[in-house]
Amino acid sequence: MSRLDFELTELQASVQREAPAIAAQFDLDYWREHDRIEADPWEFVRAFAAAGWLGALIPEAYGGAGLGLTEAGLVLQAIGASGAGTSGASAVHFYVFPLTPVIRHGSASLKATYLPAAARGELLVAFGVTEPGAGTDTSRITTSAQRQGDG
Repeated sequence: MSRLDFELTELQASVQREAPAIAAQFDLDYWREHDRIEADPWEFVRAFAAAGWLGALIPEAYGGAGLGLTEAGLVLQAIGASGAGTSGASAVHFYVFPLTPVIRHGSASLKATYLPAAARGELLVAFGVTEPGAGTDTSRITTSAQRQGDG
């Protein structure tokens, strides 16, 4: 019987050291104040952009780090554990994950236009996962797309 190895790679261990160090620059008072005034944590996002973490999944050819889901997950776990909770994790999440379809399926032009800006934290992206009758239960979404000619 084979065993699963859950030991972190050296790269993953460095993520576990670096991401919490950035998040620690923003104390609980920072998050309380941003929650109180309902403000986005742009300074926090810029700190992660400056360190290159917003482009974690973006290929190096487009200015990203070219890392995998494990490394991106470790960054978000560190953010959540820092006291930032979902306020901080969501703010970074919207740079890291929504462009995955572009990374995997986008044209060269689409990638060259949007991926470098997202990796630098200059492009805020999002995705929709709801429709009437489904809420956020993506298994119940019925919307689909069909190719018709070139579109």
